[in-house]
Order: sequence, then C-alpha cells, then structure tokens
Amino acid sequence: MTTALWRDPALPAAARVDDLLSRMTLEEKCAQLYGVWVKSDSSGEDIAPDEQGMSETFDFDELITRGLGQLTRTFGTAPVDPALGAAALARAQRRIMAANRFGIPAVAHEECLAGFTAWRATAYPVPLAWGATFDPPLVEDMARHIGRDMARVGVHQGLSPVLDVVRDPRWGRVEETIGEDPYLVGTVGTAYVRGLESAGIVATLKHFAGYAASVGARNHAPVRAGVREFADVTLPPFEMALREGGARSVMAAYTETDGVPVSADPHLLTELLRDDWGFTGTVVSDYFGVGFLETNHRVAGSRAEAAGAALTAGIDVELPSLRCYGEALVEAVRAGGIPESLVDRAARRVLLQKCGLGMLDEDWAPETEGGEVDLDPRENRALARRLAEESVVLLDNPDAVLPLAPDIRIAVVGPRADDALAMLGCYSFPSHVLPAHPGTQLGIEIPTVLDSLRTELPDAKITYAVGSDVDGEDTGGFPEAVARTAEADVCVAVLGDRAGLFGRGTSGEGCDAEDLRLPGVQAELLDALVATGTPVVLVLLTGRPYALGRWNGQLAGTVQAFFPGEEGGPAVAGVLSGRVSPSGRLPVSVPNRPGGQPWTYLQPPLGLSGGASNIDPTPLYPFGHGRSYTTFEWTDFEGGSSDDGPAPEIATDGDDTYDVSLTVRNTGERAGAEVVQLYLHDPVASVTRPDVRLIAYQRLELDPGAASRVTFRFHADVSSFAGRSGRRTVEPGALELRLGASTADIRHRARLTLTGPVREVGPNRRLHCETEVRVAES
Repeated sequence: MTTALWRDPALPAAARVDDLLSRMTLEEKCAQLYGVWVKSDSSGEDIAPDEQGMSETFDFDELITRGLGQLTRTFGTAPVDPALGAAALARAQRRIMAANRFGIPAVAHEECLAGFTAWRATAYPVPLAWGATFDPPLVEDMARHIGRDMARVGVHQGLSPVLDVVRDPRWGRVEETIGEDPYLVGTVGTAYVRGLESAGIVATLKHFAGYAASVGARNHAPVRAGVREFADVTLPPFEMALREGGARSVMAAYTETDGVPVSADPHLLTELLRDDWGFTGTVVSDYFGVGFLETNHRVAGSRAEAAGAALTAGIDVELPSLRCYGEALVEAVRAGGIPESLVDRAARRVLLQKCGLGMLDEDWAPETEGGEVDLDPRENRALARRLAEESVVLLDNPDAVLPLAPDIRIAVVGPRADDALAMLGCYSFPSHVLPAHPGTQLGIEIPTVLDSLRTELPDAKITYAVGSDVDGEDTGGFPEAVARTAEADVCVAVLGDRAGLFGRGTSGEGCDAEDLRLPGVQAELLDALVATGTPVVLVLLTGRPYALGRWNGQLAGTVQAFFPGEEGGPAVAGVLSGRVSPSGRLPVSVPNRPGGQPWTYLQPPLGLSGGASNIDPTPLYPFGHGRSYTTFEWTDFEGGSSDDGPAPEIATDGDDTYDVSLTVRNTGERAGAEVVQLYLHDPVASVTRPDVRLIAYQRLELDPGAASRVTFRFHADVSSFAGRSGRRTVEPGALELRLGASTADIRHRARLTLTGPVREVGPNRRLHCETEVRVAES
C-alpha cells in the first residue's frame, strides 16, 4: 500500500499540506476552520460575551464526517475529573479521526491565563501579579508547568497570554494584563510564551490589538487610539512575543479602531502581522468574534458576509463553535461570493500547524498516560507560592508596624479576609466556571488570609469581623468590626475585589468600574476602622489599582496583592509576619484620587500635572514603586557626565552602545530583592514623547551585605518611536538615561547624544538593552 505524500513525515510540512489540500473537498477544508463547543449542560451562566443565540445547533456525528478544526474547552466548561476528562477527550479524538476520511484529529484548546482553567488544576497568581514580580524567568517556569499539565491530558493550544497594555485602570480586565508599560508587558509576556511553547503547547497572543484602550474603559467599546499610540504602546508586546517567544497563534480582538473592527481589518491581521512581522501561524477569532461582525458591529449583513470579511482580513479559525465558517461559507463560495482561495489560505495555515503538532503523522494517537492525574501537585503549589510572595507589594510602612509582632492582639476585618475566592481572578476555574455549578467543591486548597495569619502567628490573639460585603451597601457589620478593632493592638483590614464575569463581580471581564473608589461601602468601613485610633494595616486583594489618597498618612501600613492565587493567603501572611521580605513592584500606578481617568505614567508633558487644569493626575504610588524590610545602597555609578560637559555620542545608524553601571548592596540585616529600573527621557523630538518610559530592568536578590553590579548597554534602536510619518524611526539629538527605583525615584542620570541621520527601523531592530549582572566585591 502506497502512503500518501501528506502522511510522509520525511517530507517538508509545506509539501505535505499542499498534497493534502489538493485531495480535500470544499466542505472538508472549511471544516478545518471552526471549532465545536460541546457543552455538558446548556443551563447556567454565560462565560463568553453575548453568548446566547450565537452558536449553531448541529449533529456532532454528522458534522465530524468532514473533519474538525478544533475542540473547545473540554476541561474548561464544567467540572470534570482530570483523568476522566483526559480519557473522554481521547475518545472524542478517536471518534473524530474515525469519522473523517483523512483521519485528522482536532486541536483541543483551553484557557490558561493564570493556570490551566480546569477543575483541580493549580490556580496561579493573575498576570498583573506576574508584572509585579519583575521576574520573567519565574513566569517562564510557571508557564512551562502550566503547559506540561495541559499536554498531559491531551490539550494542544492555550489561549494565553494577554498582552494588552493597561490604558485605563477602570477596565474590568486589568487583572488579566501584566501592567501599564509595554516593555514590562512584552518581556514578562514573552517569558510566558517561551514557557508554554517549551511544553509543546501553542501559545495564543491576545487580544490583537487595541482591546484595552476601549472608550470609557467599557468592555468591547470602540477604540480611538491614534497611529502612534498603537505603534508605541499597543503593538510592541505582541511583536516581542512573536520574535523572541515564538508564539504560534494570535487571537483577534473584539474591538473596533476608528470604525474598523479588528476581525475585519486586513491591515492589522495580514499586512502588519504577516507581511511586516513575518508571522506564519494561525489567527483565531475571539469567541463569537466573527459572528459579531454581523450582530454587534453591523459591518456585515449576513453570516456569509461576516465570514468573507473575516477570512479576507486574515482570521483562519472561528471560535468557539461554528456559525459563519460552516454551511454559510460553503454556500457563499459555491455561489462565487467568496473566493475559494481564501478558504485554501486559511486551511493551509491550520493544517501546517497540525502538521507541526504531529497530527498528520500516521502514528499520531490521542492516548494519554492513564491513571490518576494530579493537576495541583506539590511542585506546582511551591511555584505558585513563590510567585505570590514575589508579587506582594509593600506600598507603605511609615511607622515600621510591619512586620507584625508575633504575640500581639490582631483584629482581622474585611470581606476579603476569610474568602478563598478573594485570591482568584475571573479566569480561574472556581471563579470562571463553578458559579454555574453550585455545590461543587473548589477542587484545590486555597487558604484565606485569616487562616494563614493564624498559622503564621500562632501566639497572636486574632479576632475576626467581616464588616461589610464586597459591593453591597449594608453597613450593619460596621459596629462589630469597629469593636474588634478597638480591642486590638493592630487591625489588618483585608479589602478588595470579587472576580466575576459580565457584571457578576467587581473585577473581571465585563466588570468595569465607573471610578476608582473601593467597591461598595469598603471605603466607609476603612474610615470607621481608622477612626478607632488603633493602627490599621490595609491589605488589598484586587484586580486593579484603587485610589488611596483618602487615607494618605492615616494608615500604619499598606500592602497590595493582585489576586495572588491559591497560595496568596500564605504569601500575604508571610509578608505581614516578616517571614517574607516584600519585593513586589507596582506594574500599574496607584492613583491618589478616584477620578481623572484614564491615566497611566506614559504621559507627554501636557499629560502631567500643570497649571492648565485643576485636576492633578499624579499618582499616590508611582509605577515601579515598592518597599522592603531591608535597605539597599546604590553606589559606584558609571556612565554619567557633568552637567556642563559634553555628552557622550553614539551614532543613530551604528552598532555602538552606551553603558551605564552601578552597584547595589543590601545594607540591611535580612535578605531582600531590589529592582533596578532604566528609563529613557527624550527632551526634544519630532512628536511629543512620554516624559519617561521603561527600557530595561533587573531584579537583584541579595543576602545581607551582598552586592551585585548591573550594567545596561543602550543601543540607539531602543530610542525608536513612530514619527510623523507613522513609521518607526531613530532621531538624532539629546537623550537622558535615568536609573531609578520607580518613575518618581530616580537615583542617577546619564546624558548622551545621538548623532547622524534620521534612520527608519523595522522588525529586525534591537528591542532590549543588553544587561549584565555580576557579583560585586564585598
């Protein structure tokens, strides 16, 4: 028997796929372009926007005779034992392979934003907490573990990471982002991609692009960002994750920009992504995104028109289930309304990816390892604990009340203190899926802050009062909370968000905020606690930053944790007790006042405080800020020049670099971590530029008395930006490099001058300052 060319693993993938496509009917090619979401229960709450009425009804057995592109969330839709789920997925794959004449399986995809979104799987800290670690290698290790767990049970593609850059902290999905700076988002997000891809899982960058800049911070609202904001803020993390992380898939955003929905935008999805950046993987729709061209955006008059617009733009796969890429597409192609070449183009990309996954090989089998499957082993929990500990940010500790003494009276107060779900973001399985399955156990152990404090400080006398709900208006719990606080030596007020979906929480997808006041009556509760005169330590478990200026100077300490995951309770308690030396740094600014939004630190001069407006947007705690229980000394700076002397020069079009170096020493009595941040200030440019922007950073973990010397090598490419033409250029002129512990705490400055012509740079430009760290002499 002669083996078909497309089955021969010795041949190049392109030749195999071309042979396979030549044998396929139109219906079989279209079948590779959609997923199927087979839900075990049609009741319950929506877990995708505008879900009702968007999915086709179909006969699964009849449908798979043509083949199938993807299987949607077989683990992430309802609670299923991991071993049973793996076996069920393998059976489904064998059924699909037996039904279609080529025996091609489907790609199984799942969510994996803060861990594999499956019952009993590890719930890691949310991406905003990853940003707070400033530790890409640790995030890469986490993603590798997530990918291994997914691969063990037969999953091939993960719908993460989110590379949206925060533009308005009122947006509900801030918790899913890594922060408000594109370089931080890019470096941490790229590390996640490397980790996931190293486990064989296809990483999916989302939401490409502009989603986080929606007007009024309303989910799905129009985006009105200009060309330069897109080029300098929105796009760089995606470009970095493709170039350096090797992501194999991209998800199109729901939003429109200047009237053009992303799902129908060939400039973004084809000309930029593929022609300019050279991307060769698959582009998938966000859930129901193709259908929304007809129902929500109203740029298509039918399902067929929506399919034609999306295929033309460059969307290869319709998720989560077929609506537009099924019968409507086949009929439109046969009628001559849509060129079959568009179907061929998308099918070829899908099949190339399946070929890369081994799915076209004759010996591919869906079998998994069998037996019990533990998706939350001790190794995962230890990694989740380390991430959580590194992510906790000590915002303030003015009177050194922290760490807490081991034997004092502590009143723990607040609606987040004794709720396991206070640790989790909206894409964790317990928050995302279990609300539709009341009575089902969480599936993983999640110690609360209250439980963890009692474990951490066994000799302390700890009392507890809830005080209020997260977002209710009932103040009936205030008297007890005040009484417990008045009796204590210190009060730990644990306040914050409840993650949810589409208005069912205070943070999460579709849970946008009108302003940055603490939800419900939590601000009034905090006022009442402070009024007792007992020192109050505020602990925030949130998905976004909230305005804290109302209590500036009134709190004994302030600790910020962004949904720190299943081990977040012990991590926070460890910081409060002193077992953990806090090392997190803010990936987003903490505002002083609740209004005046949107605002992030990436502001040109007129976006900063000034006499032209009575609104002062200066944050209470700036981007990059975070305190420690130890002290650090920054010495031996090299790279500066005298204020009146000539600045060093490097060419705009050369390979020269300019080095800045310093030594950081731990001068305290305990181990700790410092984060050295390098910012660029461009005093004069052809277009307005941010006053400062992050271009490099280095986390340094130091024992008492230990020191490290860090060197950043600046190249002219790193100064590039979108000029008047919209193209990325390097301009000659003066620059200033600023080394600091935050945007507002600059320790050293180095002037230099770029000389030579204006130079246009492309996707092969340098994206980083090379960084060198070595042990310094004691």
